[in-house]
Amino acid sequence: MPVPKMKVSRSRRNKRSANKFIKLNPISECQTCRAPLASHQVCQGCGYYKGLKILRTKYERLHDRGTARSAQYAAASENAMRANESAE
Repeated sequence: MPVPKMKVSRSRRNKRSANKFIKLNPISECQTCRAPLASHQVCQGCGYYKGLKILRTKYERLHDRGTARSAQYAAASENAMRANESAE
């Protein structure tokens, strides 16, 4: 019958059984967009958590930037037209 040659330390012994009881996290779905979602996390797609808007999404930021840029271009073109009129 085989006999262990060295004592197995507590940490080495416990490392062997550390992963026995790992369970997968339950996957839920977002209440607003029905996307798969880990529980207790904010939805990255719509930015909602338990029906409340928490995050601004990427598309919302892009839309806001676009409207701000178009407003800047409009203001710049008006200023250029005023400068041309005053020069004449």
